[in-house]
Amino acid sequence: MIKISPSVLAADLSRLADEVAEIEAAGADMVHLDVMDGVFVTNITFGLPVIESLRKKTGITFDVHLMIDKPERYVERFIDAGADILTFHVEACEDTAKTLKAIKARGCLAAVSVKPNTPVEDIYEYLDLCDMVLVMTVEPGYGGQALIPECLEKVKSLRREITARGLDIMIQVDGGINTKNAPDAIAAGADVLVAGSAVFSASNKAEAIRALRG
Repeated sequence: MIKISPSVLAADLSRLADEVAEIEAAGADMVHLDVMDGVFVTNITFGLPVIESLRKKTGITFDVHLMIDKPERYVERFIDAGADILTFHVEACEDTAKTLKAIKARGCLAAVSVKPNTPVEDIYEYLDLCDMVLVMTVEPGYGGQALIPECLEKVKSLRREITARGLDIMIQVDGGINTKNAPDAIAAGADVLVAGSAVFSASNKAEAIRALRG
């Protein structure tokens, strides 16, 4: 079944615990937590204290997306804070293989991400170490952007490679996902859809999640 990971970039952060409780009750499989440092991307969001505090309020899977420079410096701390899935960008990391191994050694699911202009083939050498690959379908840093259709071609290529190698790896897409383009992302081979406003701005969140799954 297609998994839905609503991004809290579109949530009301002043009532984050309540917002997450609402999406969990509505059927979300996980919650997408975007950590931005103002260096790797120009925006700044939140960090360890927010994730630690939220972890005390919910048991939902924490899908933590590190959009930070040199993410290897913080792997241990984000796992300690409550991450269940930890994603970092290949463009920001000095040793991708070592970082993936460090995440897996802690019993956390390990994932690597590529930006729209990064060839997906750049991460093929690391697939044996991945539990998930995140294909960004917008430039990372801000919510509310429109999906870049060409990025779905990368999802198709990645799906073919994973299938050809007999690997069990989830493909996640993040950026501009809504009910109109979700079927295209799923047809391309995505297993996990990150959606922000499509879920958090919906009057009926359960209905929105069902619609995204198709």
